[in-house]
Amino acid sequence: MFSIFLPKERNFFDLFEKQAACAVEASDCFKELVSKNRLDDASLKKMEDIEHKADNVAHDIFEQLNKTFITPFDREDIHSLTKELDDVVDMIYTILNRMRVYRIEHIDKNLVEFSAVIDESVHAVALAVKGLRNMKHTKSVFEACVEINRLENVGDEMRDRFLGQLFENVKDPIFVIKWKEIYQDAETILDICEDVAHVVQSILVKQA
Repeated sequence: MFSIFLPKERNFFDLFEKQAACAVEASDCFKELVSKNRLDDASLKKMEDIEHKADNVAHDIFEQLNKTFITPFDREDIHSLTKELDDVVDMIYTILNRMRVYRIEHIDKNLVEFSAVIDESVHAVALAVKGLRNMKHTKSVFEACVEINRLENVGDEMRDRFLGQLFENVKDPIFVIKWKEIYQDAETILDICEDVAHVVQSILVKQA
């Protein structure tokens, strides 16, 4: 009868890694789509399916959190980590959906460059999350977090550079508005990845 109070650590870590895998799948898909300059209904449906899958995993984590008396680390950190990981996928989906709404027919090289940095950051996020399972691997987790922070700084520079080019070279105000939002959304993904890194680092410090 006391089984409901026993730690469910393995379940939580399995779910975290499953959620991070959804983020990797989304970023890989995004990178492929923009690199091939292909944004059709099938591609959007694929991303929508990934987003729904990620939502379901987040729901499973929150449900597990409500049922579990003992957790592997602070409940607030579990909630924050889950939310931030879900936000990564949501934001990638938001960019593609925004491009559909704006009827973007040609994907520029700047977004291709952004997608590669996003993919690197999301893969580093997955490494950091995976490392939470075994606190003996804290060095590799911290290294992944440092890389995520570095890539966020790269994203800031890219956003400013691309916006500068946009304002200087493009005269069509509607075109400028569309791509300004897309570039800013792309950089926001890197901000969210950094937020994940901050949560992970907080967990490591508390567990030390």
